[in-house]
Amino acid sequence: MTQISDAVVLVTGANGGLGTEFVRQALAGGAKKVYAATRSPREWDDPRVVPLALDVTDEAAVARAAADAADVDVLINNAGILRRGDLLTGDVADIRAQLETNLFGPVLLTRAFAPRLIAAKGAVVNVASVLSWLAWGKGYSISKAALWSATEGFRLELEPQGVHVVGAYLAFTDTPMNDGLTGQQMNDPADVVAAIYDGLRSGHGEVLADETTRAVRAGLSHVADAA
Repeated sequence: MTQISDAVVLVTGANGGLGTEFVRQALAGGAKKVYAATRSPREWDDPRVVPLALDVTDEAAVARAAADAADVDVLINNAGILRRGDLLTGDVADIRAQLETNLFGPVLLTRAFAPRLIAAKGAVVNVASVLSWLAWGKGYSISKAALWSATEGFRLELEPQGVHVVGAYLAFTDTPMNDGLTGQQMNDPADVVAAIYDGLRSGHGEVLADETTRAVRAGLSHVADAA
């Protein structure tokens, strides 16, 4: 179990969507300090929030962040991008960009902060997607499926050292990433973040934030049985 009260939390992708909600609910939950990490930091109206300039794809920037935020107890890898396009005909650069941000970003950050998290017996949360298990998202799905696997790999390495590793999975959510998307029921970001923090506090290794995600996750065993 990992408590937010009196903890120091770092949230990537903090400027909008789920990121802002992660910051807000950490403060409401009694966090001692929240590093709001993004490429273009903004000012916040709470002195407990520390804006932090961070490009999660830049190894040097990640190293600086680990040095500047050396007191982190909870790392939330939330930053992500979506580039639409087919695998056969889309721009390969878009596929690479999604892997750099959605996979290698969390990998780099977790590696950089691991010594501190081990010392603090802290936690890392990787925000993935129901599309980790569905190919509809094409390049995005590839990146989130890889993040699912990386999360489980980090669990094998970090949990024996006292670090709580959480994989968070959600379906379509009302964030800027999904602007213009029609015909889909949208999660409220506040509900998603509340579910993730509840799972963190309860000691869960996996948080399935909505009914769609729970149904898809449960269906994986049926696919395996059929094979």
